[in-house]
Amino acid sequence: MNLSTMLQARARAHRPIRAGLIGAGKFGSMYLAQARLTKGIHIVGIADLRPQRARLACRQTGWPDEAYGAPSLAQAFGAGTTFIGDDAAAMIRSGYFDVVIDATGDPRAGIRHCALAINNGAHIIMVNVEADVVAGPLLAERAGAAGLIYSLAYGDQPALICEHVDWARTCGFEVVCAGKGTRYLPDFHQSNPDTVWQNSDYSAEAVARGDLNPKMFNSFIDGTKSAIEMSAVCNATGLIPQENGLAFPPASRFELAEICKPKSAGGTLTRSGTTEIVSSLHRDRTPVQNHLQIGTYVVVRAASDYVRHCFKDYSFLPDSSCEFSAMYRPTHMIGLELGISVASIALRGEATGVPSGFRSDVVATAKKDLPIGTKLDGEGGFCVWGKQLPAEKSLAIGGLPLGLANDVTLIHPVKAGAQVTWQDVAIDETDIAVRTRREMEAQFAPKPQ
Repeated sequence: MNLSTMLQARARAHRPIRAGLIGAGKFGSMYLAQARLTKGIHIVGIADLRPQRARLACRQTGWPDEAYGAPSLAQAFGAGTTFIGDDAAAMIRSGYFDVVIDATGDPRAGIRHCALAINNGAHIIMVNVEADVVAGPLLAERAGAAGLIYSLAYGDQPALICEHVDWARTCGFEVVCAGKGTRYLPDFHQSNPDTVWQNSDYSAEAVARGDLNPKMFNSFIDGTKSAIEMSAVCNATGLIPQENGLAFPPASRFELAEICKPKSAGGTLTRSGTTEIVSSLHRDRTPVQNHLQIGTYVVVRAASDYVRHCFKDYSFLPDSSCEFSAMYRPTHMIGLELGISVASIALRGEATGVPSGFRSDVVATAKKDLPIGTKLDGEGGFCVWGKQLPAEKSLAIGGLPLGLANDVTLIHPVKAGAQVTWQDVAIDETDIAVRTRREMEAQFAPKPQ
């Protein structure tokens, strides 16, 4: 617990961690707000397809104008300032970075940027969990083979949940379930960018103030982001999805151990050692009191009567039997916390969550009847939402990864509620993301039990 001390030592030695940020949207902006205040970190470059957006992000997050006005990466590197441009590939190839942060949210871009970072000797923080779920296990292996670190992003919920799981196992507990909260109702799977705000709890003022992207935020409402994040957790921790994915049971933070335990013990899970998302809404649309909508949690099992008594005696949020108990974090701070990943990687050589296997997948699922010729519009759009499935089940049906379901055209019709398969779309097999995914499937396919 001495990262700040180590950062200050780097600052005193004039050897800051050199970081590059790709994508100056909400997550990237939140990181920029804190990065400028963190001694020992130098944001050498920011790349965004709209450089003016990156400049606005710096201005809005408190950066003085002179801090991000460098005319080139070389001058930014030498002067301790920041260069802003639109060419992420050129930025990565410059070799000025210890750590590259991909915060684009575009899986194809994330895979390209990761490959470039590895080829140019930079660690990679994959804020872009969409890319992680498409091919993370293979990307992490390639980084490791090059002596580099591939990491999930601290502050985002998957990395925080990985930390919960690590905490529990380090304490000797069996992990029964891990996950997070969200706002969910079954009909939200049909939510689209035109209806997202009526399904969310954002005020009109908050939407206007935050310049929020309705398509991106819709992925949180329609269930897609939940599936993506829980798949990232499974692939990083060894937890396994439930047979039919997430069920989104309503639960308060004080009911986690009662609800997120196996059905055989009176809970809702189809198995132990899995992931689940709890909803902040009851099915009748009334709010859950003391909900965990933006928090994270882990449920563990006591291995002895002694520990059961400890759960009860120390108010460790047990279920009625005191066999199961929960720990939770009520909120997460997204990009404001990303500096933990940057420091952990560069100073300790330690990722804040890294995929170690292909255990869970997110498959594109039709929101409505989709005729031949439909061009899919990907995550948060009008056509499909992402459903979490065990990797072996996804492979068995030939499921199309949600991250590759953008700007591809159907050659077969797909009924509402059905999974889209590779065979249903015209796919460009030469695309780097498709090729990387195919290689990942071949190399990391779960072995038959």
